[in-house]
Amino acid sequence: MTATTDGSTGALPPRADSATETDEPLPVAAGPVGIRDAAERAMRRATDFLLAGQDAQGWWKGDLETNVTMDAEDLLLRQFLGIRDDKTTHAAALFIRGEQREDGTWATFYGGPGELSTTIEAYVALRLAGDAPDEPHMARASAWIREQGGIAASRVFTRIWLALFGWWRWEDLPELPPELIYFPKWMPLNIYDFGCWARQTIVPLTIVSAKRPVRPAPFPLEELHTDPSNPSPAREPAPVASWDGVFQRLDKALHHYRKVAPRRLRKAAMDAASRWIIERQENDGCWGGIQPPAVYSIIALHLLGYDLEHPVLREGIASLDRFAVWREDGARMIEACQSPVWDTCLATIALADAGVPADHPQLVKAADWMLGEEIARPGDWSVKRPQLPPGGWAFEFHNDNYPDIDDTAEVILALRRVRHHDPERLEQAIGRGVRWNLGMQSKNGAWGAFDVDNTSSFPNRLPFCDFGEVIDPPSADVTAHVVEMLAVEGLSHDPRTRRGIEWLLAEQESDGSWFGRWGVNYVYGTGSVVPALVAAGIPGSHPAIRRAVSWLEGVQNDDGGWGEDLRSYRYVQEWTGRGASTASQTAWALLALLAAEESESKAVERGIEFLARTQNDDGSWDEPHFTGTGFPWDFSINYHLYRQVFPLTALGRYVNGEPFAEAKGS
Repeated sequence: MTATTDGSTGALPPRADSATETDEPLPVAAGPVGIRDAAERAMRRATDFLLAGQDAQGWWKGDLETNVTMDAEDLLLRQFLGIRDDKTTHAAALFIRGEQREDGTWATFYGGPGELSTTIEAYVALRLAGDAPDEPHMARASAWIREQGGIAASRVFTRIWLALFGWWRWEDLPELPPELIYFPKWMPLNIYDFGCWARQTIVPLTIVSAKRPVRPAPFPLEELHTDPSNPSPAREPAPVASWDGVFQRLDKALHHYRKVAPRRLRKAAMDAASRWIIERQENDGCWGGIQPPAVYSIIALHLLGYDLEHPVLREGIASLDRFAVWREDGARMIEACQSPVWDTCLATIALADAGVPADHPQLVKAADWMLGEEIARPGDWSVKRPQLPPGGWAFEFHNDNYPDIDDTAEVILALRRVRHHDPERLEQAIGRGVRWNLGMQSKNGAWGAFDVDNTSSFPNRLPFCDFGEVIDPPSADVTAHVVEMLAVEGLSHDPRTRRGIEWLLAEQESDGSWFGRWGVNYVYGTGSVVPALVAAGIPGSHPAIRRAVSWLEGVQNDDGGWGEDLRSYRYVQEWTGRGASTASQTAWALLALLAAEESESKAVERGIEFLARTQNDDGSWDEPHFTGTGFPWDFSINYHLYRQVFPLTALGRYVNGEPFAEAKGS
């Protein structure tokens, strides 16, 4: 057993663990011929399954599952606005109850430890739904919450939600002044120092922080305090000479400033912030295509006097309903985001690599849809790159302010696999995307997800920012996808591509792996980087590639698959490359090994056999484990289409060989 600092038991999984089991596993004959036959059958079945899941408009989208804070905060928002209804409440409570663990807690990922803030928010949501505090499931939750320090030990964002109803004092929260909107772009802690997701959340929260609204609480929450007579005990101050100490004193000064802030200046700042928010509302009424900024933007504008029938708020509230996934049992799950562009480009790549003809009608329809999603206007990225013409793709249905570098690279790779009826249109779109991606390269030669050189260390120091990543530095996985795309576009020897390659080689961990920022974790990073390096002309015999192969072979599970638990982000030594085997993570490892010309290796054969053996009869795979990452450790994602697209890609490359093999080193 490994004792973890959060009180959970972090037992390392045995190597034989498998996340997917079927009643009638596909028989696999021994030897390379039997493995290849099994791979071809699994590939055909997976191809049929994926083709059947395409929307009539040409896109694919799997559910994007996170944790119950999305559902709890949706109910709290509706309670705050006075629009909570019985049907929505019942359906949300049904889902939240179903996610509770036997010890009374809620986790942020499948099989993970109980998490305090998540458990508090889930508990409060169930109280809104009518669950009594003395019911057994509620009593277990509140007892665990008190054991962990109660509400006072929860993160700032949870306490903000509680402050909206008087369950926590605004005075005991960090100050976030709206005057922040006036900070010039060269000044530390200006809004563009934050990653786009944090920026879109913080701007409306400056208005909420300034207004400090309190709506009558429908019930007390004394049972969630360790000492109800002292619900907000003083916190241990940070050392005076530390950065944390500096920012604690800054927060104290901002609390004093609040008392003397000129009213005209404060009102002007809130007005400027509201204009900034409204300018960034998308055509579908949402903000940034993600739920948290939408929720806080609605609250902020409502506090400034926008009534619920105002077009901005009416469309904003309506957009939240599109994040709801209704299940057959009547439960309602809220997606934090939706991923149609990402899912569609990955599905297109998988199908093409599996041998679906380049002019297949469904691939052409997917290309048509992706071409229609190209972003043709500047967004917040242009603050750092004002002269760069627009181009590229976002993650969601509507998010024109925030195209992302990762999606753009993968969409280009997908479009290159399709024989389109309008090749000129396709070439022009690809050209704009390549130009935009190259223009978004950071000064160290690598790429972040949304912005250029978004690396300031100050935002993470703010007392307000105690949850998740708030900056967007370059990462190995995003950089790898861009390098792979540039290689396919014949730019392997471009100086900008070479700088990206040099950065990737320098970022390799001592054990041979690469860190995965947007997928779990070192298996994802390594599965992204190795194919990119090989595509760009780095030979399979290169020491970096050999170290990566050795690492992947060393962390392969006894069942032939690969897996990695989210705990690898926090407990690196114990959990790196360790976890129950999953279809998606097995595929990532195979993509790296196949790129490294290891197709005849025992490790590859065992990995392919795992995918064939664990496939369901309908061509799908089961995968309850979370293999996607929003914020490392803090916010995890189960992309429900990952278990389909990545195994199919790996099977296709095993059967048909590497795509664009002739372009390597061009």
